[in-house]
Amino acid sequence: MRRSVAILVGRYIGVSFALVFFLFPIYWLVMISFKTPEEIFAYPPVWWPQSLQFGNYWVLFKDGDAWAVWNSLVVATTSTVAAMSLGTMAAYSMARFRTGGDRFAMWIISNRMVPPIAIVFPIFLLYVQLGWVDTFHGLVVLYTAFALPYVIWMMRGYIEDVPLELEEAALVDGASRFQVFTKIVLPVARGGLLATAVFTFVFTWNDFLFALVLTRSHVTTFTVQVTHYFGAQSNFWAKIAAMSTLGTVPVFIAVALLQRFLVRGITMGAVKS
Repeated sequence: MRRSVAILVGRYIGVSFALVFFLFPIYWLVMISFKTPEEIFAYPPVWWPQSLQFGNYWVLFKDGDAWAVWNSLVVATTSTVAAMSLGTMAAYSMARFRTGGDRFAMWIISNRMVPPIAIVFPIFLLYVQLGWVDTFHGLVVLYTAFALPYVIWMMRGYIEDVPLELEEAALVDGASRFQVFTKIVLPVARGGLLATAVFTFVFTWNDFLFALVLTRSHVTTFTVQVTHYFGAQSNFWAKIAAMSTLGTVPVFIAVALLQRFLVRGITMGAVKS
């Protein structure tokens, strides 16, 4: 009994240290966003500001910098919806009709392994010719195309987990193939669908390279906007922390609402070839 209690206490202590280790950077980032310049550079460090400086956030909205978070939200949401719609239908075709053969899925996921730096400049030259630089649809098309291999690979595994007998029964009852897909397959694979959507959204939200090269001022995302506060002479740490905090909120909300699907999204679906 004593040994069991000691093991339990040790586990709680270990988990507590792990939580402090991983959550402290987030806490410190948020605290910096509410500090005065004197408190930011104070030594020893000020662990809690004497008064919360909401002006650090107000400046972002006043100068219009906070719109970068809205731009990221629009681009990430639109490209995620587009990638999930197209990718899920493609995955269903591959899972049920063996479209492209047994090795087609491996070829698709291999495209996701291409380093972005290797293709960003050819894409930039193409976008210049099309007039798509610094446009919402330019980023949405690119992010959708870049997310499709991941979505197809993940959703193919989830759809293969759906019992084929359910679809056959629906077809016998007179349902069309599209009705089977929308009313049988998607509800059964809902967990995988949401998990894949969350990961796709996060990957798109965190992108920096494509947004840096393909945007100027109209469609600047928050990852690019943060870099504007780093100067040759000094860095605006309060703005950096405030913008980073604003940019973390949408991802935190998405993960918090759908966290029960994420573990299964990591361990299931992508293990099949």
